[in-house]
Amino acid sequence: MKLQQLRYIVEVMNHNLNVSATAENLFTSQPGISKQVRMLEDELGVQIFGRSGKHLTHITPAGQDVIAIAQEILSKVDGIKSVAAEHTLPDQGKLNVATTHTQARYALPQVIKGFIERYPKVSLHMHQGSPQQISEAAAKGKADFAIATEALHLYQDLVMLPCYHWNRALIVRPDHPLAQLDNISIEDVARYPIVTYVYGFTGRSELDKAFGAAGLEPHIVFTATDADVIKTYVRMGIGIGVVASMAYEPKQDSDLVALPAGHLFAHSTTKIGFRRGTFLRTYMYDFMEAFAPHLTRDRVDKAAAMRTHEEIEAMFADIDLPTL
Repeated sequence: MKLQQLRYIVEVMNHNLNVSATAENLFTSQPGISKQVRMLEDELGVQIFGRSGKHLTHITPAGQDVIAIAQEILSKVDGIKSVAAEHTLPDQGKLNVATTHTQARYALPQVIKGFIERYPKVSLHMHQGSPQQISEAAAKGKADFAIATEALHLYQDLVMLPCYHWNRALIVRPDHPLAQLDNISIEDVARYPIVTYVYGFTGRSELDKAFGAAGLEPHIVFTATDADVIKTYVRMGIGIGVVASMAYEPKQDSDLVALPAGHLFAHSTTKIGFRRGTFLRTYMYDFMEAFAPHLTRDRVDKAAAMRTHEEIEAMFADIDLPTL
């Protein structure tokens, strides 16, 4: 049994059993991967993948167990490499962050600027995507950190730590009727077309809950993953925008009016997560603390040792998280 074989079966799974795509990603040949997978199956005496002719069709029950352990082994190997790098090159390495557009555009710039100034030899890469794409990137080791708000049930294999609360604002043109009201109700908002986030992005679920609790159906005419796109369509008069408060920038958005909506919608909580068992480099601890100052190294280590999200939530229950 070779580490290379274990890496091949994990990557085949990650590429939806497409051996050609796996070979391309690993810069090797398709026949070479197929041969090594077969050799591993012969050595173990079980089939890892079911086949129809030359095509892989599914992962067998035995294969699921083998791949799960292979993932743990490869994670430990990566951990060993990280330990070595921490002692030999403590201020060098890579950091991959997977997050949504809103976090990347509005919450992270100053954090990243300070991080790069402190660690100029660490190569930082940001990957933007949906909650599912973010969780998969972190779970598969393609991202060191996942930063997200929505669909936290997707992150069961990650240690998810609360960073901050945030709420929404209504974005309207200055001549819009809502801009003239002192106290806006959910019924007022329901009277107008709405431009907001795609379902599953950036706290969209809290918007739907608020309307549902009031027995109302929001008239959503346009959705996007990008707050800047949403504001563009508000400017065009398509509808009123419901976006994260942090997405309104007074100077750049001076032609629009932001109306606080914290009384209409429950706050959302952004979290940062990493794979269980990950060896965290010093610069990774520093990144988390820069993003959320209450995430000290000691607290992160205590949370990483806990088994469930509920335990982690209880640990942070008494901490007054900042609100953006």
